[in-house]
Amino acid sequence: MKTVVGVFFGGKTVEHEVSILSALQVIYAIDKDIYEVVPIYITKNNEFYYSDKLLDINIYKDLEKLQRDCNQIYFTHKNGQMIVNCLDGIFKKELKRIDIAFPVVHGLNVEDGTLQGFLEMHNIPYVGCDITSSAVGMNKIIFKKVLVASDIPVIDYFEVHLEDFQEDEEKLFNNIINRLSLPIILKPANLGSSVGIRIVKKKEEFSEAMNFVFEFTDKILIEKCIVNLKEINCSVIGNYEIQEVSELEEPVKADEILSFKDKYMSSGGKGTKSSGMASLTRKIPADISIEMRNEIIEISKKVFKVLDCEGVSRIDYIIDNDTNKVFVNEINTIPGSLSFYLWEAKGVSFDVLCDKLIKLGIKRKQKRDNIIYSNDVNLLSMHSKK
Repeated sequence: MKTVVGVFFGGKTVEHEVSILSALQVIYAIDKDIYEVVPIYITKNNEFYYSDKLLDINIYKDLEKLQRDCNQIYFTHKNGQMIVNCLDGIFKKELKRIDIAFPVVHGLNVEDGTLQGFLEMHNIPYVGCDITSSAVGMNKIIFKKVLVASDIPVIDYFEVHLEDFQEDEEKLFNNIINRLSLPIILKPANLGSSVGIRIVKKKEEFSEAMNFVFEFTDKILIEKCIVNLKEINCSVIGNYEIQEVSELEEPVKADEILSFKDKYMSSGGKGTKSSGMASLTRKIPADISIEMRNEIIEISKKVFKVLDCEGVSRIDYIIDNDTNKVFVNEINTIPGSLSFYLWEAKGVSFDVLCDKLIKLGIKRKQKRDNIIYSNDVNLLSMHSKK
């Protein structure tokens, strides 16, 4: 009997469409001789839908029609399975039973531990990072703090909350520049895919740039902007016990920073593995020295372990060409296209990558089943009635 894999994607996130592309790539890659795939689409209002029609990328061009043509669903769980239900009139109709969930989501409200917590509540195994590592990985400020505490190199930064900016903009700017100096780069604390990023080169640009970024978040990460830089990406698969590192890549950007357009709009694609992050222009392997390559590999393993990651992640680096120093930029706990192109460069096919991830998720669930999480004794029943 085949293992039933529920692939979850979409969600209330600015990276909604990116998630759809990544999920379809995963669905096409999963070995259908071993697994049965159940596509679970999450709308931008956090409603769940299921249908085999979700396998066709064209259905996502009209989301209102999608919701008419597909079944809106809800979940129950029993005996370690997640049960997919819909309403048939006034009655409950069971559509599918899922053995393991495969989240292929990106961004706030899904990748940040929200969906992982939902799956934990349904007591079902799932692929990838757990609630804690997902939440830390999504929040760039918390991520930086964890890395600094673990003696892992990061670019010097400044943390700004919306209230700080509203209270005294002039004072805030001076404090930032006294620490970092211009130019600086502004990033939403909890978004990915280069959404909402601005570079500030002079004081006159500061106010407009801050207001722009605050449209996406209420917390901003401000970093010293390294001008003469090289970006390197590295993927890691495994768990706390063992980590395997992919080939390294050097993405090629068209803009001053590697933008959303660079990552996802460089080709139209058809939902196959040739679109999404896979369409980005890149050098594989990255053009760096063996010494720097080994340094990045070791740092990547350490970051993966410090966050207690599981499944596959991509860790992005910035190299300061003036000093030849390596800095961790960010981690993607569910990277676009699952970084399959970095693994294919190392001889690991996409279907094998997916198989590894599913087996890791099942193994974690088996391990957790041996841990006591609750007391079988009802303490309230031990109190005598008055």
